[in-house]
Amino acid sequence: MTSPSYDWVAHHAVVRGDKVAAHDLASGRKFTYREMNDRNSRLASALREEFGIERGDRVAVLAENDTNFFEVQFACWKLGAIFVPLNWRLSIPELEYIIGDANPDVIVHDDPFADNATKLAELCDIDHRITWGPSIGSAAAYEEVLASHLPLANSVTCTHDDALTIMYTSGTTGRPKGAIITHGMTFWNAVNSVEYYTCAESMINLAFLPLFHTGGLNVFANPTFHFGGTNLVMKTFEPAEALRLLSDPVVGVTHTIGVPANWLFMSQVPEFEASSFPTVIAPAVGGSPTPVPLIEAWAAKGMPLQQAYGMTETSPLVLALPPDRCTTKIGSAGVPAMHTAVRIVTEDGREAQTGETGELWCKGPNITPGYWNSPEATETSFEDGWLKTGDAARQDEDGFYYIVDRWKDMYISGGENVYPAEVESVIYQLSPISEVSVIGVPNEKWVEVGKAIVVLKDGQDLSEADLINHCRKNLARFKVPQSVVYVDEIPHNATGKVLKRELRDLYGQP
Repeated sequence: MTSPSYDWVAHHAVVRGDKVAAHDLASGRKFTYREMNDRNSRLASALREEFGIERGDRVAVLAENDTNFFEVQFACWKLGAIFVPLNWRLSIPELEYIIGDANPDVIVHDDPFADNATKLAELCDIDHRITWGPSIGSAAAYEEVLASHLPLANSVTCTHDDALTIMYTSGTTGRPKGAIITHGMTFWNAVNSVEYYTCAESMINLAFLPLFHTGGLNVFANPTFHFGGTNLVMKTFEPAEALRLLSDPVVGVTHTIGVPANWLFMSQVPEFEASSFPTVIAPAVGGSPTPVPLIEAWAAKGMPLQQAYGMTETSPLVLALPPDRCTTKIGSAGVPAMHTAVRIVTEDGREAQTGETGELWCKGPNITPGYWNSPEATETSFEDGWLKTGDAARQDEDGFYYIVDRWKDMYISGGENVYPAEVESVIYQLSPISEVSVIGVPNEKWVEVGKAIVVLKDGQDLSEADLINHCRKNLARFKVPQSVVYVDEIPHNATGKVLKRELRDLYGQP
């Protein structure tokens, strides 16, 4: 495509300049579209004039959620530069690898990560740092940088093919890969979000997922900016506070997305029982298969969760459940977005039949052109233009898709495929369960069998025998876990996904 990727915030600065674009809940700061565009433009000017950033150069951010995060993105937009959000929960060696791969010229960071940013700048030979707080050492103060520069005189015109972001995959296995997200992908994701999530100028989005993650940045934060709505930004996710905000008719939240763990933790807040959600029209859930009992718990409160499916590489929306089918197609990830093609391919390379499980492939203008500095990974991830997602899925007779599990998380017991998410959903029917994750472990007779790693609710008790007997009543024998481990906490990555690799390392023996 060659159509120019116009500056969304600059447009709204003219059309609805006095409307609040972003509200930082931790600091209380609010910026109208006119103010935000001025700040974006001043930052872009500083990045060009003071730090030498031009088209194609990379600018990294290492910080918790803040409205400044968006300003760095839109400043890069104006320059044709590439925005690189960094996962602040990673270790120094992990971040060193990512920064070495992306090779940014500037690191923007907040105060809590000043030491890490300084160390990374030294390790990766980066000359320039900007801190959101007061100037520290050689790091320039963000607000002083903005104040000392006039708005950018000449923005770069980008096309839909130009890279806007390099977003590194969560790295649950192996080295993370930098998925290239183009201006066009960001635009088409906003367009794809309209049909199932009623995206419009009236949006008030509560952003609590980390903004370094595609769910935090692109569902629904960037679509909100595209349509001229308002983003409310939580520094970090706090279940009780998120629940309060969703319940408050004065705040008026209309859109939000969380991973299943977010919705689970909110449902366990005591105030949940008396909560109502009068203004929320799009409560989305994604990131991993959602246990049916969790969907039912929110549906009973009058707010059935809209299951969605996507990836960093897909910008991210691929599938979504229409709001009127949340209870009639409970557990489904929905149907394809209008501008995305989807197919299911079996292990032997044929098109899957209705009800048959295979790997989900997708194609469309919202799909990444590939991975930064990794032609080999790009080549192995695509076939005839189709992105091979690595997720196991099936389609029912009505055309609705179900994400069975991560293809790599599947294990084979007695020659039968077992998808842990299905087993976990059954275990969640037991009221003492706070969280559960199922993995496959070696077995002499069956090759692999299931092991359930369980966190119980405070003050609750559940024996291994009772859990296994419940599974026997609700699952085929080969799917029933053969053992249970009770733990205080299940490890998650920064976006809330369970780190099954760590669970396998800890509990993967018979």
